[in-house]
Formats: sequence, C-alpha cells, structure tokens
Amino acid sequence: MTRLPAIALALAVTLQAAPPRPAILGVAHVRLLSSDITKARAFYTGLLGFPEEPQANGMVAIFRVNDRQRIIARRAIRDADDRFVDVAFETPDRDAARAWLASHGLKAVASDEPGEGGGNAVETMDPDGHTIRLIALTSGGMRHDGPDRRISSRILHAGLTIRDAAKADAFYKDVFGFSEIWRGGRTDEATSWINMRVPDGTDYLEYMLTTATPTRRELGTAHHIALLVPSIQDALEAVRARTSADDPNHRATPQIGRNRKWQLNLYDPDGTRIECMEPWTAR
Repeated sequence: MTRLPAIALALAVTLQAAPPRPAILGVAHVRLLSSDITKARAFYTGLLGFPEEPQANGMVAIFRVNDRQRIIARRAIRDADDRFVDVAFETPDRDAARAWLASHGLKAVASDEPGEGGGNAVETMDPDGHTIRLIALTSGGMRHDGPDRRISSRILHAGLTIRDAAKADAFYKDVFGFSEIWRGGRTDEATSWINMRVPDGTDYLEYMLTTATPTRRELGTAHHIALLVPSIQDALEAVRARTSADDPNHRATPQIGRNRKWQLNLYDPDGTRIECMEPWTAR
C-alpha cells in the first residue's frame, strides 16, 4: 500500500476542506445615512425617479433601481462626516458565502433582513473598515405604478475610499475574486482610481485612492454611486425639468471623464455624489 508523504497528505486534506467560492453577481444595494428622509425621498424619487418601497419604519426609505438593485437611505441618529453604511453584492447562497469568508480568516456575521436589505446577508469588513455584504436576495420584483420616471435602471458601480491598493486587492481580488478592468488618474502620470469587476457579472467597485484623511465633502464625492444612463443629454434634460433654477443639480454640467465617457455628477441632500455615466466612450 502506497503511503502519501505527510506534507502531501496535509495539502490534500486542506484542499478537500476548502469550500468553493460562491458566485458574486453584482451590486445589490448601497446603503447611506440621511439627515432628512423627506429630502432624500425628494431626490431619489422626485428627481431620479426611483419608486420607493412602502415601509412601516419611518427611519428607512428604500428606492428601487431595478428588480435586483436598491439605494437605501437610513435616517442618521447623529451627524457624521461619512454617510456610507454598506455596499452589498448579490450571491445565490448566503451560507456558502459565510463559509468561504470564514475559510479565509475573515469575520463573517450573518444577518437576516428581508425587509430593509431585501435578503439574507453575511457581513464582513474590508481593510479600510468599510462594511461589505454578500446577500442572497429574497424580495420580489419591482411594482410599477404609473409611468416609468427612472433616470437610470442600473447601478453600474459603487466607489469607496482605499488607502492601500495592495491590501484592498488581497481582500477584493484574492478572496472575493474581483478583477481589475481599468485604472486612471487626474493626470496621465497618476493613478487615482482602479475599477474592480465582480467575478460573475459586469458591475464593479471603484477604488478611490487616497493618502490623507478625507474631509466631509471629499467623502461625499468619493463614496459615490454610479448609474448607467443611455444618454447624458436625456438625463440632463430630465434633471433640469425636475429641478428649479436655484437647485445646484439644475446647474450640473456634463463632462467627459478620464475614461472617455460622458458623465453628469449630481449630489443628494447630504452631499453623496450620484454619477450618471454613458456606457460607451465619447467620439
């Protein structure tokens, strides 16, 4: 009978015990703090046109971007410079996600909240202290009452401040399976942003590279949500039709980003940037 060397046997046991990585399909939600839910509702439903899910709890407002993606505004108990709460990525199996994270030595806390979060999630923390969730959606589809007023029907990416790209890669790339699809900077010589695509979809996370402690305004710009729009011109016309001349969003001006795509930056009442972006590069 052939006997395996001790090292080979230990490796075989380790490989056998390691659970498979669950699929990570895309951005499920971004949750933000809001100082005033009524003002948040005027922005996300009144301006952006996202239908709101009825809630018995007045502390939370949930805006449906599509059947699988949400923006969640949670009333802030106290003032804070950072309005980001968490970003959730969809997975088909919450328990498999928890086992996978635990196998990599990450603290993984289960959370069942089919109301606010729309499914059963496992929560962990990235190297920069951002709360990241993997969520198995359980909520139903979006109800349409009246005309579709949505300025966009898809969250394309979420942006988070990152101090050390190598440490972030060890988390998002090595554990979660994300892959880099683009990087750029404010100048040709600098790298300010790195786009990391989910392994089983086309949504992505944008590293907003920083070395200094961001101010309140800088956090609102960096911790952003990007919405895919088929036409910046159509988005601009909708924004101007739905706002008054004294609203700063009424005066927003489209620009071509460093990725050569048309963009339009809007800001919610608490200063969180909502980036509208066309899917193709400008001619």
